[in-house]
Amino acid sequence: MIHLAEDTISQAELINLSQWVVENNRLTKGPLCKQFENEFAKWQGSKYAVFVNSGSSANLLMAQSLLESGRLKNKKVIAPGVSWCTTVTPFIQLGFDVSLCDCDANDLGLDVEHLEELCKRENPSIIICVHVLGHPNKMDKIKQICDKYGAVLLEDSCEALGSVYKGKKCGSIGLAGSFSFYYGHHISTIEGGMVVTDDNELYNLMLSIRSHGWARDVEDKYHDSWTNEYNIDEIRDLYTFYYSGFNLRSTDLNAFLGLSQLNKIDEYAKIRNRNYNIYAKELCDFWCQTSECDFLSHFAYGVLVQNRLEVYKHMIKNGVEVRPLICGNIGLHPFWIKKYGAQNLKNADVVHNFGLYLPNHAKLGEDEVKYICDKFKEVALVKMPSGKDSFVV
Repeated sequence: MIHLAEDTISQAELINLSQWVVENNRLTKGPLCKQFENEFAKWQGSKYAVFVNSGSSANLLMAQSLLESGRLKNKKVIAPGVSWCTTVTPFIQLGFDVSLCDCDANDLGLDVEHLEELCKRENPSIIICVHVLGHPNKMDKIKQICDKYGAVLLEDSCEALGSVYKGKKCGSIGLAGSFSFYYGHHISTIEGGMVVTDDNELYNLMLSIRSHGWARDVEDKYHDSWTNEYNIDEIRDLYTFYYSGFNLRSTDLNAFLGLSQLNKIDEYAKIRNRNYNIYAKELCDFWCQTSECDFLSHFAYGVLVQNRLEVYKHMIKNGVEVRPLICGNIGLHPFWIKKYGAQNLKNADVVHNFGLYLPNHAKLGEDEVKYICDKFKEVALVKMPSGKDSFVV
């Protein structure tokens, strides 16, 4: 079976980890977490990074920290229709009014025309984008819209680790960006995630909210300001909670893996980029996801087919794992329907009904990509049913 993802953690890394575990008596959050944060921030081109236990927690941390920051003019957010459950649900769980934006027909990010319509109507405090399958959104235009309507821009970059847009890595373009180090992503810490930002105040808020809302981990100037404001002495400070926080911490065990994985990411990204180019050439008769991108650290190859279930069964039969093109339209998922009712979005509905993605990972060779393409073309039908093809194919 050619899998969608393969483990990025080598046997040598596991042996090194086992030796480290035996020799160290502190496995929870400690100095290696801080080291991993510093090295990741440097690699990413951001000032600060906060290591958490998943990419989903990274999104939750961004949402809660902004809510506690006092910066928001309201509790309205615009989120992508084509995204992931835990891109959207943290805002719902925290009481935000969430509007879904349709996807762009090329990069599958936010459709800028629909985004502006929503901003005119909703005047949101936050816009969050997702760089779908590694492809950047139209970030210049989206930033212009954010500036025009006074909205904070967040990036869910969990599928875009290493992708570069006009000289900046995805995740470092907005106020803050999230990443995932789950098994199926570019690198793995078993479970884990990261938030990056250049904003010092938001960074310290995230450090506090990640760990219950206390002040133990924040910089001295924030610690002293908070204790002085509330007249907290040094014994009471150990268990004083300044914000409504969570326990989203990761561990030094995960950070140990992260530090070695970080040495591989550039090589892995190049392989993923090469595989994308092979797919695009071999499947040139099919719709191809494209974006304004200096470098594409590709996640998986998105396709649209009329006969999706037939293609799925054929690929599985021939030893190739395929899945829907992430969520399709979030507005057509049960959790959304139960709360808001079904929401149709022109382009996102096409992805929902006809989208698949094909494997890409750092262990996938050129011959395997060509095999996947050959098997795909044996049954895949290019054209969408009449009246439903809002994409040009």
